[in-house]
Amino acid sequence: MRRRQAGLTLMEVMIASAILATMMMLTWSTISNTSKVRGTFTSFEQRNHELRMALQRIVSDFESAYLSKNEDQNASHPRTMFVAKATGKLPEIRFSTLGHRVLWADANESEQTVISYIGHLDPETKTFDWVRREQRRPSYNLPEDEPSEYDVLVSDVTSAKLEFWNWKNAEWQDTWDTTQSDGQKGWLPSRVRITVVVKDPFSGKDYKLTTQARILLQEPLNFVQ
Repeated sequence: MRRRQAGLTLMEVMIASAILATMMMLTWSTISNTSKVRGTFTSFEQRNHELRMALQRIVSDFESAYLSKNEDQNASHPRTMFVAKATGKLPEIRFSTLGHRVLWADANESEQTVISYIGHLDPETKTFDWVRREQRRPSYNLPEDEPSEYDVLVSDVTSAKLEFWNWKNAEWQDTWDTTQSDGQKGWLPSRVRITVVVKDPFSGKDYKLTTQARILLQEPLNFVQ
């Protein structure tokens, strides 16, 4: 009578090792793919949040835009204005608004401010950012001579477009100027259409987001003594 063989043969050990290695590879692949999908989804959500916040901020700024007759009408750089130009990929605009956020109870400031949207080329990434510039107070001085705060509205933006509804001729136009007599002196557009184009993080293709803002103060402020 032969004694029953104890333990495993070399072939059985090799088969078991191969099965174990295959299971480990499948587990690692699943974990890696899950982590990659989660990271991509998180980046997508962060990007969408950035875009939603940017559009919300732009709409809020435009809705509080205003003009005033209670100032020097002959000033070369009026304190209240609405000047927009379609320049390249990112338009440039400067306008007075009541959208300043007063953060301190005893702050010597009001809701009045001057907002500018300008394009900026990031020297590191070589991509364009759309930047919001806010003056600390309205002034008759040149805008660049006034202290201001800068915030990046949208980073790595492909292009942006601003259109203004001219209620007199019922047309959209991409320029506006309340400082020129041959422009739109003394009146504002009733609506502003904002379009931002960015890269889709999944496909790499361009996709755009569009919203509108309604300017509430159509008549210039005029406080008669």
